Amino acid sequence: MEKSYRYRFYPTTEQERLLRRTIGCVRLVFNRALAARIEAWYERQEKVDYIQSSAMLTQWKKFEDLQFLNEVSCVPLQQGLRHLQTAFTNFFAGRAKYPNFKKKRSGGSAEFTKSAFRWKDGQVYLAKCSEPLAIKWSRQLPFSVEPNTITVKLDPSGRWFVSLRIDDPRDETMHPLDSAVGLDVGISSLVTLSTGEKIANPKAFDKHYQKLRKAQKALIRKQKGSRNRDKARLKVARIQAKISDGRKDHTHKLTTRLVRENQTIAVEDLAVKNMVKNHKVARAISDAAWSELVKQLEYKAKWYGRTLVKIDRWFPSSKRCGNCGHIVEKLPLNVREWDCPNCGVHHDRDINASRNILAVGHTVAVCGANIRPDGHKSKGQLQKTRKGRKQKPKS
Repeated sequence: MEKSYRYRFYPTTEQERLLRRTIGCVRLVFNRALAARIEAWYERQEKVDYIQSSAMLTQWKKFEDLQFLNEVSCVPLQQGLRHLQTAFTNFFAGRAKYPNFKKKRSGGSAEFTKSAFRWKDGQVYLAKCSEPLAIKWSRQLPFSVEPNTITVKLDPSGRWFVSLRIDDPRDETMHPLDSAVGLDVGISSLVTLSTGEKIANPKAFDKHYQKLRKAQKALIRKQKGSRNRDKARLKVARIQAKISDGRKDHTHKLTTRLVRENQTIAVEDLAVKNMVKNHKVARAISDAAWSELVKQLEYKAKWYGRTLVKIDRWFPSSKRCGNCGHIVEKLPLNVREWDCPNCGVHHDRDINASRNILAVGHTVAVCGANIRPDGHKSKGQLQKTRKGRKQKPKS
């Protein structure tokens, strides 16, 4: 299985100078190739592919004002063109937006294939570098495994990271378990389990909000292009990196625990991109990182031999009584507990939803049944319209 191991490293002055130059050249080639594609299409209605972009790069290296492109390894430049081709492929397939120009303040990255680095005695030697990278080995690579691709990244806060892509031959499938769990994601409680346990939302953004707000206001006051503005931008980037690191750390620990303790995990397939369009809850939803949580559950379940079941987002998990199956007409978000009007059972909104998700997850996992059969119109159930919007419950 293909995996990627990410480490932080601390380059020497000479290495940092070369890597910054390499990343700058990659950004320049990417932006020039993108501009050439845009110009060719809008002026001549011509399409430019990777082969033509590569030929352009060969010509650019002959220009007098672009001779510095010959001072860095050619592999990251070619990889940048391949990434641009992939970006256009994803755009035309409807999987991504139109490619954007790369910006210097966003950091950058450079990808090295096997021809542009050496792996010797557990150390990484990049092209045109005489010394190995001083990597902080927070965890070891699998025994007798060598990386096939290395990506060096400079983040906006000024930190250097290296990502080693490997083919992991190990079988990490865990022993099967009898336990299964349903997850209902939320804002006050990040995850509510069908067992009744509620895991609090760390709210990483709120912890640093005041400090970030103060730093951003100081950044706005600085004159554009000045050294003080660069210092202020770096301060903002470091606070944002701290927020992101705390959020990712909590998500990784939570997903690893859930995968280790349960054989089957059922979650809702939420359209987070549509939900964040509501400005009232956009910041809270983004801080909760629901998409990242489901993404980690998905690939970790694949690694360790677990089953992840995604429930249709239109299934009324919160409005359906887990005891008798009755679906209430309305259940506003401020109602956290409710009594079923049919059987009188008292429900906690989140726990009831997680148990309904688990029940439906068992059905889907065992027989692949549709949770909303065609022609079934239960009273008060939310139906999906052709435009993908929620329709009011039918009376």
